[in-house]
Amino acid sequence: MLKVDPTVQTLSAAGIIAIALSVLINGTLSSHSQDKPPMQMAAETGTSAKGTWAASATGRVEPKDGEVRIVAQAAGEIMEVAAKTGDKAQAGDLLVLLSDSDAQAKLTAVLAEEAVRVLERDEELAKGPALDRRNAEDAAFKAERKAFAAQMALDDVARKAKAGSASADDVAKARTALTDAQAAFATEQAALQKVTARDDMPLPTRLESSLTLARSDVTQVLNAIDRTRVRAPADGTVLNVWAKLGEVAVTSPEAPLALFGDLGSLRVRTEVEERDVTKIRVGQKAVVKADAFGSQEFTGVVTSIAPALGAQRITSRGPRRPNDVEVLEVMVALDGQPPLLTGMRVDVFFKSDEPS
Repeated sequence: MLKVDPTVQTLSAAGIIAIALSVLINGTLSSHSQDKPPMQMAAETGTSAKGTWAASATGRVEPKDGEVRIVAQAAGEIMEVAAKTGDKAQAGDLLVLLSDSDAQAKLTAVLAEEAVRVLERDEELAKGPALDRRNAEDAAFKAERKAFAAQMALDDVARKAKAGSASADDVAKARTALTDAQAAFATEQAALQKVTARDDMPLPTRLESSLTLARSDVTQVLNAIDRTRVRAPADGTVLNVWAKLGEVAVTSPEAPLALFGDLGSLRVRTEVEERDVTKIRVGQKAVVKADAFGSQEFTGVVTSIAPALGAQRITSRGPRRPNDVEVLEVMVALDGQPPLLTGMRVDVFFKSDEPS
């Protein structure tokens, strides 16, 4: 049997251990490098193929005016979901319809009361300024009712159009009728204010005051009915719909019915680390990249900078830790109409000021 020199045996063991440690260290470093996405590694070096960046940050794409979480203005059962994700909408378009049976019953009662008060008031003769005020009040009330009816008519036509039983031309005509009715109501209100401001205007009588109160009740019920219609807050796109038929809508910001935004242009909400805040300014150019689009770059410009630092929200995945950094929220308006999607996470590189 061959005898192995103890010295050679010791050296061989040491060599094996050294090789194992080398493989372990290199593998660990390689693993850490692979864990970081290419965009993050470029951000840490502060350079790219096109030059040096002043700073970099992570951001999220959103509509130009931000995302609006639409909440019901009144609690009630959801009777119809008129909108679906991706729908284009104009300001005031019906998105969700809530039950209005109670309000409709009240409307019948208050309209009957108003009609009685009109008959009682008309038994009193009026002349001069008092008659002018009476006529102006009647005209304003009728215009208000017509504007409300025009809004309800537009809602009905729009719903029929989505069901295929009305045309786009029908919807356009209903929109025009609503615009005209609202303009007429505004005109009559202005005329009433002008009449009541006259120096020679007498105080209203008891019956005139009773009619005014009755009409105020009608207005309140009309507003209550309108609050059962959840509408688009502006022109834009329905980004998501959470409302479900038969569920009960509540007036809580924690229970939105839909997500809305204007996709006419996009912006990036980004968070810059505290150490880089002095490198960012309004008007500064930026380049945006997204993993989904590979090396493709999208350009933009800084439009606003928050006045104070805040907690990190975009990159944080869990409860905030004591060692989390404070960040500065910076808005970057994207040029043109890039194919980025709202909610997409991106990397933003802020360009260094060019030497003059």
